[in-house]
Amino acid sequence: MGRGKIVIRRIDNSTSRQVTFSKRRNGLLKKAKELAILCDAEVGVVIFSSTGKLYEYSSSSMKSVMERYNKTKEEKHQLVNPLSEVKFWQREAAVLRQQLQNLQENHRQLMGEELYGLSVRDLQNLESQLEMSLRGIRMKKEQILTDEIRELNRKGTLIHQENIELYKKVNHIQQENMALYKKAYNSSTRNTNGTNGDANSTTPYSFTITGEIGPPIHLQLCQPDPQNLDTPDGATESR
Repeated sequence: MGRGKIVIRRIDNSTSRQVTFSKRRNGLLKKAKELAILCDAEVGVVIFSSTGKLYEYSSSSMKSVMERYNKTKEEKHQLVNPLSEVKFWQREAAVLRQQLQNLQENHRQLMGEELYGLSVRDLQNLESQLEMSLRGIRMKKEQILTDEIRELNRKGTLIHQENIELYKKVNHIQQENMALYKKAYNSSTRNTNGTNGDANSTTPYSFTITGEIGPPIHLQLCQPDPQNLDTPDGATESR
């Protein structure tokens, strides 16, 4: 035989009323918890007994639930009442002005101004904030300098390699010039057929390279040393 339908009305017997309250309160809180878990809902339940005792349940925290409830209710009310919307934006503007004032005051204190009225603890906190800011700035500066040094080293390596290639090319050109000079000198001595004259007067200029491969290349204009030249047998030096 099925359970009969219960008439929903106040229970006169205080003992039966208390028992029913305990059972249904536990069932309500259980259902609220299940609803929050199964449906990922934010649930808040507040119960006051007939004796004024408080029972509550919230899926997150009762404070956040109430703040969300008040905010949602206020926004819903603003859509209906334009005057409430004006008041809402006025409050928002007042909050933003207060935040701006606090930021300006904090900025002046960080700059070392308007420190009157601050306690030793406040000054220590301000000093800690400045030290943390300086530490972050120094780390950023060191990172930038390290990146610049790495880039300069990379460019220096490329320039060094280019210098080596240029040195090889100039050395090759110098060898070719020396070979051409020897041919021209031999040809000129054969044409003179022993005629007196200063052999050094026909000596052209040449380029010599100083320094190792590693350092930068330096070019120097000079005349060849006569002692280092091989004088052919047919050439005579004028006295």
